[in-house]
Amino acid sequence: MSNFKIHTIESAPADSKTILEGAKAQMGTIPNLLGTMSESPSTLKAYNLLNEQFTNSSFNAEELTVVWQTINVEHECHYCVPAHTAIAHSMKVDEALTDALRNSEAMPTAKLQALHDFTLSIVRNRGNVSEDDLKAFFAAGYAQQQVLEVILGLSQKVISNYVNHVAKTPVDPMFESFAWSKK
Repeated sequence: MSNFKIHTIESAPADSKTILEGAKAQMGTIPNLLGTMSESPSTLKAYNLLNEQFTNSSFNAEELTVVWQTINVEHECHYCVPAHTAIAHSMKVDEALTDALRNSEAMPTAKLQALHDFTLSIVRNRGNVSEDDLKAFFAAGYAQQQVLEVILGLSQKVISNYVNHVAKTPVDPMFESFAWSKK
C-alpha cells in the first residue's frame, strides 16, 4: 500500500483546485489519479494539458483508444486500463476493440493494427523505430502528424501510468467493473 495522499478539493494545493473542480463538475467525482497528481500542481497541469491536446488530435475515438490502451497494457497499468475501458465505452468505441486491446489480441482492422503495432514499437524501442516501422505505418494511411501524435499520447500515458505504479493508485469505484490484470 502506498502512502501517497489522494487529495480532495479542500486538501489540494491551491494551484490544483481549479482542475479538480472541473473534474468534479464534469464527472461528479474526482478520479483518484487526479487527486494523487494534485500534490504536484505542475504535474497535474501538464497531464491535463497533454490529455486535452491528445484528445483533440487528428485521431478518432477508436484510434485514441488504441494508442491509450496499447500503452496502458504494455505498461501494465492496473488503474489506466480499467479507466480507459470506461472512457472508451463513453466514447461509443466498439467493445470488441476494447476487449482485443485489454487481451493483447489482433485489432479488428488492418489500419488499427498498424497503429497498435507502431505504438508498441515507439514504446518498446523508446522512440527508436525502424524505417520499416515507419513505412508500414505510412502504408496504412497515417502520416508524420500521426507519428508525432502517438508520441504526444505516450507522453500523457507515461505520466499517468508511472504515477499509478509509484503511488499504487486505487481504482475508483466507477472503474472497478473493468478491473484488469495482465494475462
